[in-house]
Amino acid sequence: MLRLSKLTDYGTVIMTHMAREPDRICSATEVAVAIGVPVPTASKILKMLARQNLLQSLRGAKGGYVLARPPGEISIAQVINAMEGPAGMTECSITAGLCVQEGWCSIRANWQRINQVIFHALNDVTLTDMMQPTFHPVNIGALRTWKPHAPK
Repeated sequence: MLRLSKLTDYGTVIMTHMAREPDRICSATEVAVAIGVPVPTASKILKMLARQNLLQSLRGAKGGYVLARPPGEISIAQVINAMEGPAGMTECSITAGLCVQEGWCSIRANWQRINQVIFHALNDVTLTDMMQPTFHPVNIGALRTWKPHAPK
């Protein structure tokens, strides 16, 4: 299963939270309380996002963090890359020379294609999109007990 790290997940939550009021300067404490994570965790994530120019860090008594660009100009792919670096499905999807089988592997190009499709899908989703309530919560427990109808 493909899975983002907990910090990256929190990074998307933080960025979406900040996108709701894009011009508001937020402290690490405010962000931590708003999304329910410890202050050191929020602070670490905010610094990572600021280093990649997704947030602007403002110093001083009224300092904090603010989005560096409008929410519609920041993609989820950019947030993931800021948190984890370039994402790749396999070692060879991003950088050549990392796999001992690379010289004779017949599926490397296919993994690169899959990687590009996923990247483009993530790049098409912006923080503005993430703010929209497009999904209804699903009761996972109900899915576990669901049984398909017997064929007639």
